[in-house]
Amino acid sequence: IYGCLTKRRGHVFSENQAEGTPMFYVKAHLPVMESFGFSSALRAATGGQAFPQCVFDHWAEMPDNPMKEGTKTHGIIMGTRKRKGLKVELPVFENYFDKM
Repeated sequence: IYGCLTKRRGHVFSENQAEGTPMFYVKAHLPVMESFGFSSALRAATGGQAFPQCVFDHWAEMPDNPMKEGTKTHGIIMGTRKRKGLKVELPVFENYFDKM
């Protein structure tokens, strides 16, 4: 479970065992972008013994500079712009500056 989570930038913040059973409840934060395909990856990694339940918890700021090429944030922005059919290059300040 831990390997599957860390591969997707997730981190565990709580782990409890259900009394009288061999079951564990593991609570972790996983970025939404990394959660697609997580269920099948977790089941494959655990041989079908673990089942995730995903619920949105909070927003968090990404630490990278979105204007710098090669960062994770820049890659997400460029992928989103391409998917939505926008210009792939980032707009410059002059496009929005009011020259009254």
